[in-house]
Amino acid sequence: MMEVLSSGPLVTVQDDGRPGHLAQGLARGGAADALARLEARALLDEIGAGIEIPGAPLRLRLHVPALIALTGAPMRADAAGRRLLWNAAHALAEGDVLDLKPSGEGAYSYLHVEGGFDTDTVMGSRTAHLIAGIGMPLAAGDTLPCAASRGSDRKIVPIPRLGGGMLRLVPTPQTRLFPKGERDRFEATTFTRDPRGNRQGVRLAFEGEGFATEGQLNLLSDFILPGDVQMTGDGVPYILGPECQTTGGYPRIGTVIGADLPRALQARPGAALTFRFVTVDEARAATHRRPAATPLVRSPAEVADLGAMQLVSGVVSARMEDE
Repeated sequence: MMEVLSSGPLVTVQDDGRPGHLAQGLARGGAADALARLEARALLDEIGAGIEIPGAPLRLRLHVPALIALTGAPMRADAAGRRLLWNAAHALAEGDVLDLKPSGEGAYSYLHVEGGFDTDTVMGSRTAHLIAGIGMPLAAGDTLPCAASRGSDRKIVPIPRLGGGMLRLVPTPQTRLFPKGERDRFEATTFTRDPRGNRQGVRLAFEGEGFATEGQLNLLSDFILPGDVQMTGDGVPYILGPECQTTGGYPRIGTVIGADLPRALQARPGAALTFRFVTVDEARAATHRRPAATPLVRSPAEVADLGAMQLVSGVVSARMEDE
C-alpha cells in the first residue's frame, strides 16, 4: 500500500468514471485529463485507478515496492534522494518517500501505480465525484491499497496539450439559435482561462459584449455533457468539466470534442484559448495514439548507489595464457 503523509486540497482518486448514469442525474466524472491516463497506460501494463493532483503538493510513503507512472501537468518529483523525470515510469522501493510539488505548469497531474489502487468501488468505479458526495479528497493518514510491482524505468514523449491553444467544437442542438454573426464573433475571439474554475467547469474571460441567442430566456432545460460551452445569463462562456451538472437551461454554443477537452481543462489561468467549429466526422477522426514507451537511461550523477552497482563484468587479464 501507499500511505499519505501530507496532501494539498482536492487531491482525489480517479479512473475512467461512471458512464451510463446521466438519466439518474450523475455525470460520468473520472479523470479531467483522459490523455494523462492514455500516457500512463503506455508506461504501465495495467493502471486501474490513479491519483489526480490539481496543482497541490502530495507526499506518500511506499509500503511495497512499486512501479509508478507520472503524467499530466509536470510537477517536481523526488524519491530516495533523486529527482524523478516526469512523463516517465519509475521503480521505487519499499520505504521510499515520494514528494510531489507543483511547478505552475498545467492544471492536473497524475500518479498511477502498476495494477492501480484497490480502493472501494461505488457504482462500478473507484473515482471520487465530490459534487455528488462520492468519495473524499485524500488527507494525511489515508492508505491506498496496491499490490507490489516491479519493472524497468521508462519514458514517453507526452501528447502536447498544455498552455492553451485552439479547441475544436461540434454543434449542439442550440448552436443554430445563435445568429451567424454571434457564431462568427465567437470563433474570432481570443479568450483567456479565468482563475475561476474546477472539475465542474472553467470560466473564460474576454473583451467585448457577451454572447446570446434569440429568446434564450424561453429555453427549456435539457441534457448537459462535459465539453459543452455554456453561456451564462450575461453571455460569459464556461467549458463544462467531468463533474458538470446533467441538465441546464443556459444555451450552449458548441461542445469541445473529446480529443481537445484535456487541452481546455489543463489550461492554466491566463492561457489563451480560441475555438473553431468542425464537422462530426472531423471530430470522430480526431483521436490520439498511445505514445511509445522507451527505456529511461539515467545519468550516473543521478544514481545515488552507483558505487554498489555491478557496472563491468567478464574482465580478464591480457597476460592470461589460453587454457
